Amino acid sequence: MAKSRQEGRQRRHKRIRKNVFGTDQRMRLSVYRSLNHIYAQIIDDLDGKTVASASSLDSPVKDLEQHKGNIKTAKEVGALITKRAMEKGIKKVVFDRSGYLYHGRVKALAEAAREAGLEF
Repeated sequence: MAKSRQEGRQRRHKRIRKNVFGTDQRMRLSVYRSLNHIYAQIIDDLDGKTVASASSLDSPVKDLEQHKGNIKTAKEVGALITKRAMEKGIKKVVFDRSGYLYHGRVKALAEAAREAGLEF
């Protein structure tokens, strides 16, 4: 049994990553959230490199007058990561929720990315 929430999330993340793997046709969209911020990366697992990234600390989102750890900010980050992925020619991804529940900020980021044009 996990001793803390963080350990439990890490165990779930390892279990999920056994099945979620990005290829050159469908790269992996990974999400990390902290109490104050949210981060998204598109990762090429074959090369082990980050192709595109966005977070609530990036200037387009950081300039907004709102708390950076809420659903509204997660939607902005989802739209930003999609914009950066489209610039690189990426349209299809697999979604890696990193052990978090598909709820709240993680769900808002995913739905905003879908609305902006990414295919999961």
